[in-house]
Amino acid sequence: MTDNRYDEGIRIRREVMGDDFVDAALDRNAGTDGEDLQHHITATVWGSVWTRDGLSRRDRSLLNIGMLVALRATEELRGHVRGGLANGLTREEITEAIIHASGYCGAPAALSAMKVAQEVLVDELGPKN
Repeated sequence: MTDNRYDEGIRIRREVMGDDFVDAALDRNAGTDGEDLQHHITATVWGSVWTRDGLSRRDRSLLNIGMLVALRATEELRGHVRGGLANGLTREEITEAIIHASGYCGAPAALSAMKVAQEVLVDELGPKN
């Protein structure tokens, strides 16, 4: 049986995160120790988890934003805010997810996340009217 998780994962990863984001991650790690990790994440996270039927991509994006706030993983959050927009989340939903996470993750994590999210939202959608 052929394992096509990497191929399926790279397709979904590109659809959600965009070619520029994915190419930058792959290029940054090409020929380094991180190259195997990129392949592994693409196959397992994107090719196994993101391909499951239980949640929509939109819901997965919303969950990711909350988890990344909790982890204070602001660089990953930047890409997933863009991915959330690509998956149909609104500016208001992204902001509410961060506000909601502040109650469980604390103000410092939420403030750091909102700074990153704000940069992405302005870049992608323009200033809030």
